[in-house]
Amino acid sequence: MITMNSLFSHGQDSWDADTQPASDLLEPVVNTVVVPGTIAHAFAGFTDHTHLWWPLEAHGVYGADSYVEFEENLILETADDGRTSIWGTLDDWQPPFSFHATWHPGTTALWSTELLVVFRTVEQGTEVRVFHDGWEGAEDPAAVRAEYAGAWPEILTRYARFMGAE
Repeated sequence: MITMNSLFSHGQDSWDADTQPASDLLEPVVNTVVVPGTIAHAFAGFTDHTHLWWPLEAHGVYGADSYVEFEENLILETADDGRTSIWGTLDDWQPPFSFHATWHPGTTALWSTELLVVFRTVEQGTEVRVFHDGWEGAEDPAAVRAEYAGAWPEILTRYARFMGAE
C-alpha cells in the first residue's frame, strides 16, 4: 500500500529558493520624482496630458507622431494613421491619489505586468512614485524588468520637466 507521505515525500522538503523560477525573485522597479504643485495638478499632468510629455520616440509603439491617452479604463496609444495599441487596463482608479493598471505596451494583455502610480503631498509639491512589478506576467521577465529599470527614470524626468521641476 502506498501512503500519501511516500507519494509526496520529495515535494515540500525539497522546495527552496534555488528551485523557484527566476521571475519570482525579481524585485519591483520603484522610481520617484517630485514635481511642483498640488496632488490634483500632478495627477492631471500625468493622466490628462500624457501625450504632451511621454517620450514616444523611445517608449512608444508607433513613434513620436502618435498620441497616448488615458481613455475610460484603458491606456491607449494611437498612431497618426488611426491604428491603436492598448498599453494597459486601469483596474483601480483613485484620483488624485493613485491608479493601478495592467501594463503591456507593444505586446498583448497575455504578457502583462503591473503598474501602480501613487501621488502624495510633500513639502516641495507632490511626490509621484511608480511601482512596476508582476514580472512573472511578462514573456521574458528578466529582460522586461531590465528594460523598465532603465526606462522609468527617463520617462519620469520628462514628466517632471513638463510639470515645471528643475
